[in-house]
Amino acid sequence: MNINKWKNHPLFTGTIILTVTGLASRVIGFLYRIFLSHTIGAAGLGIYQLVFPILALCLALCTGGIQTAISKFTAEYDGLTPLGCGICICMVLSGGCTFVLYRYAPWLAEHIVSEPSCAPLLRIISFSLPFACLHACFNGYYYGKNKTAIPALSQLFEQVVRVFSVYLFYLIQKEKATAMTPALAMWGTVCGEAAAALFCITTFQFRHIRLSLPVTKRLICFAAPLTGSRVILNLFSSAEAILIPSALTAFGYNRNDALSVFGTLTGMAMPVIMLPTVLTGSLSVLLLPAISEAAVKDDRRQIAQTIRHTVELCVILGLGCTLAFILFGHFVGSFLFGSELAGSYIVSLGFMCPFLFLAGTLGSILHGLDMTFYTFLLNMLGCGIRLFAIYVLVPQFGLYVYLWSMLLSQIVQAAAYLWILVRSAA
Repeated sequence: MNINKWKNHPLFTGTIILTVTGLASRVIGFLYRIFLSHTIGAAGLGIYQLVFPILALCLALCTGGIQTAISKFTAEYDGLTPLGCGICICMVLSGGCTFVLYRYAPWLAEHIVSEPSCAPLLRIISFSLPFACLHACFNGYYYGKNKTAIPALSQLFEQVVRVFSVYLFYLIQKEKATAMTPALAMWGTVCGEAAAALFCITTFQFRHIRLSLPVTKRLICFAAPLTGSRVILNLFSSAEAILIPSALTAFGYNRNDALSVFGTLTGMAMPVIMLPTVLTGSLSVLLLPAISEAAVKDDRRQIAQTIRHTVELCVILGLGCTLAFILFGHFVGSFLFGSELAGSYIVSLGFMCPFLFLAGTLGSILHGLDMTFYTFLLNMLGCGIRLFAIYVLVPQFGLYVYLWSMLLSQIVQAAAYLWILVRSAA
């Protein structure tokens, strides 16, 4: 890739901005996970992590398609109409989800999450939904404009406020000689989302926002299938997370040990693996409007070049990360988390880095080309592979079978994305 050719391109500069701030945010979040692992323990971390699949499902329903639609139509329209229409839609949806989540938290905790102690956490996290939706709408607008400073800073601000608030709660509990709880950590998430939304509000001129029924209809028509696919995918992903502790119990663990293993995987090992995705994630959110604009102009040469450069970057970065995790994974798990099991998981998960990076960025390119149905089908296939492993194989052979199913699903998705794009560009 010729860096001199790309260095003045908005896609390149935007990726750099998002990468720098995103890396800072990820590092803070990474240190935050270490802090939580030492204050609420692996079992507490497991209970804390069990709530987020429900939150992710609600966010998929409220913003999954709308944020992408705002980003896409902002690149096509002049003015702020798509943003205003998107905010109205998201606020209605988030209000309904907040009510349902708060009202039926005990039922959801007992019958869906299979962990009654999650009920207070579900009620707490429900308050973050309107703020998270508002934040997502503003991010979609700025990504569509290739202006990444506000989303990047708001992301960093959210993380800082979250960590600071939880640390403040910890100091208060320490002063009272009482233990830190997952519920207090969940309040930190609410504080972070509220801070990010307020940050975006204070940097925006709302008097320029206009509403339009035709634009609202276009947003809904574009977002509806994407939202539907993301809700279905999040249902499958939520089932993954919720079924893992039960599968581990069937394998032979008691409930507390199963939650501890689940917390070690999702709260310790996975944040380490996902840390390098800050670069490819930044690239992904900016690829959509750039590819969408090239598609409108029918600039096949630009699309082909973008695909080639994206593959080069993801393969090089992925192989480097895989090597690093193989060499230092055990040390990271033992030194940072005091867990040899976390180190073992990091080494095993490190093999999927090249395919994880490719699947994320190539999927964003397909969205920009209005080929979202393919991403839906392939994401469903990946979830199906992992669910099969959890439901059938983990009770017989343990959690490592699930880790290798994650690798297989990423290989299948990355290869299929690349094949579809090569065929479409031919």
